[in-house]
Amino acid sequence: MANNKSAKKRIQITERNRLINKSYKSTVRTMTKKTLETCEKYKKDPSEDNKNLVKTCLNNAYSLIDKAVKKNVLHKNNGANRKSKINNIVKTTLTTK
Repeated sequence: MANNKSAKKRIQITERNRLINKSYKSTVRTMTKKTLETCEKYKKDPSEDNKNLVKTCLNNAYSLIDKAVKKNVLHKNNGANRKSKINNIVKTTLTTK
């Protein structure tokens, strides 16, 4: 346990940051899964509405990943790898018929 005031404060700050980082990571995972689900939906029913839905989900996922990288929740290479994986899946989904 912490013995002085500054150490106790650091523990509180670390816990607060951990919860914020956990929230960012969770939303990034959720948007990634949602994007992949919309890709599967588009494979089953390739309509223009589903195509637009895939694109908007991809944009939202990119936005969240970029925000997480900007706030140092994710490393920039980790963010780039995640975006690349999602983009490859979406690209193959939209090009194959």
